[in-house]
Amino acid sequence: MTEFFADIAPVRYEGADSANPLAFRHYDPDEMVMGKRMEDHLRFAVAYWHSFAWEGGDPFGGQTLIRPWQPQDDMARAKLKADAAFEMFDILGVPYFCWHDADIRPEAATFAESLRNFEEIIDYFLAKMENRKTRLLWGTANMFSHRRWMAGAATNPDPDVFAYAAATVKACMDATHRMGGQNYVLWGGREGYETLLNTDMGRELDHMGRFLNMVVDYKHKIGFKGAILVEPKPQEPSKHQYDFDAATCIGFLRKYGLEGEVKLNLEQGHAILAGHSFEHEIAVAAAEGMLGSIDMNRNDYQSGWDTDQFPNNVPEVALCYYHILRAGGFSTGGTNFDAKLRRQSLDATDLIAAHVGGMDICARGLKAAAAMIEDGGLEAALRDRYAGWDSDHGQGVLESDLDSLFARVLAGEIDPQPRSGRQEVLENHVNRFV
Repeated sequence: MTEFFADIAPVRYEGADSANPLAFRHYDPDEMVMGKRMEDHLRFAVAYWHSFAWEGGDPFGGQTLIRPWQPQDDMARAKLKADAAFEMFDILGVPYFCWHDADIRPEAATFAESLRNFEEIIDYFLAKMENRKTRLLWGTANMFSHRRWMAGAATNPDPDVFAYAAATVKACMDATHRMGGQNYVLWGGREGYETLLNTDMGRELDHMGRFLNMVVDYKHKIGFKGAILVEPKPQEPSKHQYDFDAATCIGFLRKYGLEGEVKLNLEQGHAILAGHSFEHEIAVAAAEGMLGSIDMNRNDYQSGWDTDQFPNNVPEVALCYYHILRAGGFSTGGTNFDAKLRRQSLDATDLIAAHVGGMDICARGLKAAAAMIEDGGLEAALRDRYAGWDSDHGQGVLESDLDSLFARVLAGEIDPQPRSGRQEVLENHVNRFV
């Protein structure tokens, strides 16, 4: 064990009555839910960037989290960080983790040197994974932090930056493939604009579409069997980002012929910034057959930015998993904790407790969602509300035309009478389970 986690034992399931802050009360990996192990439903992953790369800064203050592996300026510290990370995976018993390239290797003076560092740490990861259960849910490239990305990556006005981005993604896809990753994710934090005065939006969108087609072509070239995912977010760090929300991304994918190749990685905090609920974004993606994976977190509703806090709201989480289960559950995707400690939470125990709480909230939400589905009350209400469309009359309306429908309404043959949507009744029904 590293010194960082030396006094923390593996977290165990102790049941709902446990008062132990480092024990699971609801998350029992082997509990069967709708005929499937809970661990296999939820497919938890730890985000390497927030858990190990983040230093506790905010827009008005610098580092508060002092870790033994910081600064990550040489391979020795990068490997120490990996040692601590895999120890935490063991403590939590998580099946997956996720990374950006910049999280795991030191940045060097040239691309070639950075690539050597990256490949060395991937080898180090693979050695650690040989005798562990933890695998890679997805890899991705950080193309938003370094100053080279200040005007975007795939949408940059400089073709050299586009080319550098292509090389970066190739390296990250190769590493993800080597590690048996389940997905590869692209998040366009600077694929957007600060002002339209210096932005050719049509050209930038075309370039982003071309870039994503290159990614898909390379996936097939190397035989990567995982999913390619894009992640919506409306703004921050850019003023406006082209992957605004699930519906925007789906329209973009259809425009560039990618709807059969790319799915969505959805985040709760990003949904809130877009003016939606997480439930809404999941339902949109599921309706279009493009639900891939989720980043589980929450935002502070009093703050105007993406605060990436650990989830703590069972009713919200339950409705999210309700839609996920109705869509058939995850295939390659999972529940990644794209969440970070508060900058006053300094200790290793805080990091473990945050994940324990988040995993328990998700487990409780999953069980509530499964119970709602098994009860069938919501589905029955939905069938009843739309039953008219299943009748011969309803099908006839769809197959008719404006002139025919006008004539029938004018003749008094069709005279609609409003019916209650029963929203309060259904909300009360949900509350029985959460």
